Formats: sequence, C-alpha cells, structure tokens
Amino acid sequence: MQTQGEVQELAIEEWLAEKFPLDVIQEIKKGERGADCLQIVHTRSRQNCGSIYYESKRTKNFQPSWIEKFKADIQERNASIGVLVTEVMPPNMERLGLKDGIWVCSFDEFKGLCTVLRESVIQISSAIVTQENKGDKMGMLYDFLTSNEFQMQIGAIVEGFTQMKSDLESEQRSIRGIWKKREKQIEKVLLNTTGMYGSIKGIAGSAVQAIPLLELPEEETALLEGDSDSES
Repeated sequence: MQTQGEVQELAIEEWLAEKFPLDVIQEIKKGERGADCLQIVHTRSRQNCGSIYYESKRTKNFQPSWIEKFKADIQERNASIGVLVTEVMPPNMERLGLKDGIWVCSFDEFKGLCTVLRESVIQISSAIVTQENKGDKMGMLYDFLTSNEFQMQIGAIVEGFTQMKSDLESEQRSIRGIWKKREKQIEKVLLNTTGMYGSIKGIAGSAVQAIPLLELPEEETALLEGDSDSES
C-alpha cells in the first residue's frame, strides 16, 4: 500500500512538472514534515503568483484526520490552497469537491483540477496586484478558492474535462480497432494476390512478366532452389 501511494505521489509530481514547466514543483522528502509536493506558480511576467499544496492518499478508507493535518501543513507552508488526491472519497462525496476548505479529488479529476486552480491563482494574483488597497492577499485568495461559487464552477469545468478525456480515449480505442481490422483485410488481399500470382506463374512460367513486389528476394530464391537440389 505504501508503494502504491509513493507511485501516485511520483505521478502527481511528474504530471505537474510536465504540464507547467514554468512552475517550481517542490517534493517534500520522506521524513520531512508536510504533505507530498508544493507547486509554486510562476508566469513569464511574474514570479510566485501563489502556491498549491498536494497530498496523495491511497488507502481503503478515508480518514477525517487527514483534513485537519493537511490544513495545518498548508498554513505552515503558507500555501494558497490544498488538494487532497485520494483513491477513496469521503462519505457522501461521489466526486471532487470541497471538504472543510480542502479540495478532495481522484487522480483522474486532479488532472483537470490542477489546471483550473493554477489559472485561478494567476488571475486572482493579477487582480490583487492591480488594486491600490491590496489588503490580506492570502486571505482574499483563500476565501475565493474555497467559496461555494468557485466550487460549482470548478466542478462543471472538471466534469467537462473528464468527459472529454473519456471520449478521446474511447475514440482512440475505436480507431485502433478499425486499424486492426483494415490491417487484417490488407494482409488477406496481399496473401490471396501472392497465391494467385504464384499459381499463374507456375502454369505459364517465364511467359508471365515478373512483378517485383510479389517476387521473393534473390537470396531467398537461391536458398529455396538450393534446398530443392539437395532434396533431389
């Protein structure tokens, strides 16, 4: 179970690093206090727009204590928001959503959620920078990212993302099936064509004009003739 959890942690870090090359993905080492990894959001024009903290869980039962511990980790790291990626959802939660200020989702949902959360962090950071009275930036950012309005928007977006991903995978499987079917049809046509050509050449001999694509390479022809001579 621990190995499976570590595999998911690594998959999260690799996904974030590949999708967001401008960001800094900080791994929290084993034995070090905290969750699994911290994503510090950067753009080409501005550094440190905010940060997203990720915790990975792969156990048979969801533990409510995870939430409180994770909230303490988020506060300690001064992160903008936290995302708990879990294989087993909390009771009364069938899909991603907010639980006590923490985003909880499956690994598949994480792929869409991380993109939307990152863009939201950037947009909010930009809005705060342009305001004269900036106030408590982290408070404003956290309040919005944990609001019911934002939760509904995120749910709709990630649901659409997940459905599109599922449709794409279904289309890919369908196309691969079509390719396999056509490949077998082509092989059947070529096999029958080669057999017909061999039969005609066996009857008519050199009177039939050679078709290079249907002829054996010279080396193989010589080898076959040699085997025939040795047998006789």
